Amino acid sequence: MTGNLTLLTDFYELTMMQGYFKNQTNETVVFDAFYRNNPSGSGYAICAGLEQVIKYIKELNFDYDDIAYLRSLNMFDEDFLDYLAGFHFTGDIYAIPEGTVVFPMEPLVKVVAPIMEAQLVETAILNIINHQSLIATKASRVCFAAQGDPIMEFGLRRAQGPDAGTLGARAAVIGGCAGTSNVLCAKEFQIPALGTHAHSWIMSFPDELTAFRKYAELYPTNTTLLVDTYDTLRSGVPNAIKVFSELKEAGKMPSAYGIRLDSGDLAYLSKKARQMLDAAGFTDATICASSDLDEYLIDSLKTQNAAINSWGVGTNLITSKDCPSFGGVYKLAAIKRNGEFIPKIKLSENTWKITNPGNKTIYRIYDKETNKIKADLISLVTDTIDPTKPLMLFDPIATWKKTLLQPNTYEVREILIPIFQNGQCVYESPSVMDIQAYCKKEQSTLWDETRRLINPQEVYVDLSNNLWNIKNDLLSSLNSI
Repeated sequence: MTGNLTLLTDFYELTMMQGYFKNQTNETVVFDAFYRNNPSGSGYAICAGLEQVIKYIKELNFDYDDIAYLRSLNMFDEDFLDYLAGFHFTGDIYAIPEGTVVFPMEPLVKVVAPIMEAQLVETAILNIINHQSLIATKASRVCFAAQGDPIMEFGLRRAQGPDAGTLGARAAVIGGCAGTSNVLCAKEFQIPALGTHAHSWIMSFPDELTAFRKYAELYPTNTTLLVDTYDTLRSGVPNAIKVFSELKEAGKMPSAYGIRLDSGDLAYLSKKARQMLDAAGFTDATICASSDLDEYLIDSLKTQNAAINSWGVGTNLITSKDCPSFGGVYKLAAIKRNGEFIPKIKLSENTWKITNPGNKTIYRIYDKETNKIKADLISLVTDTIDPTKPLMLFDPIATWKKTLLQPNTYEVREILIPIFQNGQCVYESPSVMDIQAYCKKEQSTLWDETRRLINPQEVYVDLSNNLWNIKNDLLSSLNSI
């Protein structure tokens, strides 16, 4: 993601900005970026993309070419263009750190800024957070299905463009992948670059055995041989075994070695290949599989006791093929007038589209004994929770569904944290590998029932009593109009 992204916005953001400018309306507002449904039928999502949001906000400015282009549209007056020429972000941004498990309706990013600034950044924030959170979530599901086996992200050639391939690979590693075949991503974010070789390598030599020998000669410490170019069990695996035997006899056995399967019945072929490798004395050889994998196919192969212990996942991961969009939205929640935030709400005939008003934060409630998530509580920033006192949780729609947490049986963590204050960044993004380690810990706080691939148990996202009262008062007042 390179270059000046200031114009990475929807046109109507700029026309609204000029409207606010002409009407001398630039009140401080609160906008929430959140999503309504977990992707891919998941019981959770993984938040990702914050580092790129920070970079975007830091570099936000209209350069000479931007102003000249906007002038050429004959839509914007000179006084407004003069304002844009000196534009920079002056507000506050709060966000949930990358790698955190998140749930529908809670703000992943909260922007508190003059309305012209808050309006401009909407599109880019959604673009960045939606994409990376989608891929990180998909990756976490794929890694969960693999039951601890390493997942290699192989999707660059099928991604929707260079940025999607590179930032998608970044998100995939946050979600749990061991590394990526994308060399640019590996360099940019200091994550492992992984890969083997293509069928074309085999086909470029007079025969398969020569191709294997040459590859092993070039890469003596990490030799993974693609065995399905011609005939997996009658040619590929026997030739791989012959090369491994030659290396062993020469005292040049690689520290990491194995075979890769890229087609055919992966369960059957892997089990037969395992038998052949074991019989030849190569019991520690890795069997890697690729070939249009996703979490469901990996789960099925695991159920069939496939002898695969490393996986290369491409198209279905980098595109999140079964659910290609995250569906995040950005909604006005409050306007500051006379030093006070006045809550705002968006109505809809669809109950799940009605927004949560006010200046909010999120408290995560953990079971003290298991450290598993009991619920998330969306609250006003003025709300406090004392874990030494009872806490009543209730479904904000089906309010009769209640849970009373007894004192000292739960712990509380506020997960929405400051990123920008008065236009200045106050947060330093961790490395991708550190975010990955944090993400693994985060996923360990989910109950097994929430992690299952099909029909997962939903985590409760409730409203504090004060927020619920404000929301219902607003609904009542608007319904009486």
